[in-house]
Amino acid sequence: MIPAASFAGKRVSLFGLGGSGIATARALIAGGADVLAWDDNPDSVAKAAAVGIATGDLRGADWAKFSAFVLSPGVPLTHPKPHWTVELARGSGVEIIGDIELFCRERVLAAPAAPFIAITGTNGKSTTTALTAHILKAAGRDTQMGGNIGRAVMTLDPPEPNRHYVVECSSYQIDLAPSINPTAGILLNLTPDHLDRHGTMQHYAAIKERLVAGSETAIIGIDDSWCAQIAERLERAGRHVIRISKRLPLTDGYFADGSNLMEAVHGRYSRVAFLEGIGSLRGQHNAQNALAAVAACLKVGLELGEIQSGLESFPGLAHRMEQVGRKDHVLFVNDSKATNADAAAPALSSFPRIYWIAGGLPKEGGIEPLRGFFPRIAKAYLIGEAAPAFSATLGEAVPYEISGTLSAAVEHAAHDAARDDSGEVVVLLSPACASFDQFKNFEVRGEAFRQAANAIEGVKPIGGAR
Repeated sequence: MIPAASFAGKRVSLFGLGGSGIATARALIAGGADVLAWDDNPDSVAKAAAVGIATGDLRGADWAKFSAFVLSPGVPLTHPKPHWTVELARGSGVEIIGDIELFCRERVLAAPAAPFIAITGTNGKSTTTALTAHILKAAGRDTQMGGNIGRAVMTLDPPEPNRHYVVECSSYQIDLAPSINPTAGILLNLTPDHLDRHGTMQHYAAIKERLVAGSETAIIGIDDSWCAQIAERLERAGRHVIRISKRLPLTDGYFADGSNLMEAVHGRYSRVAFLEGIGSLRGQHNAQNALAAVAACLKVGLELGEIQSGLESFPGLAHRMEQVGRKDHVLFVNDSKATNADAAAPALSSFPRIYWIAGGLPKEGGIEPLRGFFPRIAKAYLIGEAAPAFSATLGEAVPYEISGTLSAAVEHAAHDAARDDSGEVVVLLSPACASFDQFKNFEVRGEAFRQAANAIEGVKPIGGAR
């Protein structure tokens, strides 16, 4: 835990008592703050009270006595309308912050030189966070990873000068972190997302920009116009900007040339790393993730040899193009986290011949946006509620069967793939759907796929147990 000493002796209100909310409240109490916490869910309030957190309905609180209001990132700050607690805080002039802001203040107070890498973007931030942390750990650095991935940020070990922090930040968290100041801030990409919570794409982009604007070095993917404009704007403002591109050679920055990761300095190129043969980093989208990780790790002092070694040993992120097993020429890949068509596209673009398991609780738009990848699909195995609609979209373009259940789909896909003599083929779970019709969440669905694949006779598990 990181005790929030910056609020010692001060009264702080807190709303949102899920896992991270309780962790934040306990960190504030450990740092000496007088905390009053609340949640709209009575069960959450009861759980907080049971672990010694003072609770009380903030509607009746004296807001003039609060030094700060700590809000859970899952609670609306601006759109579709501010939560009632936000209105009360603003009415009393109380600053509204989140747990990432608390972490930033504690780092400045206790160990401002502690390397801090913060990662955001619409897509790829979890993989980039996990990859960056893995490279640092593999190189023997004291590394803490958390935020929007894994552990709540205030449950990490306290800041020390040589302790490295790798923190994934959602737009909701950045919106509550006005002083965010990473050593290296990464903005991977921007596409429309969470607009129900941010109102407009312009507002969403402006929030994401704050993370890199406050960083010592801003590492920005410039393959979309929003990020390219942010890079130009920050550079004009005198910030240190490193551009990365998965598509285009750059004059200055880092870019992908096939499986080679290149550095450009005034138009002169040199290879800094390579991804050839690294199955966990297959695909153009992972080239972008790796470029960002390389740039960040160089920023905090790693050598190129350490970085390459970390890339090669990266096991991948669970449920995101996770290689779970192999039998002869058939690779089994768990991409259960792909809960819509856009999220499924990277996996479908990464393999030339696919036995595709898709379906579940359908999302708006279905799989029509994936039509460009249909020539890669040897056969589709459709499951869940989406099966009839997906079969209509596939039509005569892709052979398919309605398997119904995931276990049947894995069995049938494995049988068909084993008889394919065209070289390496992939049995891919990339559902392009939510899991809720048959599974509690995408993690449970992915684990079911892993177990079904590795139960097939002759399949050798990859990466060990998770």
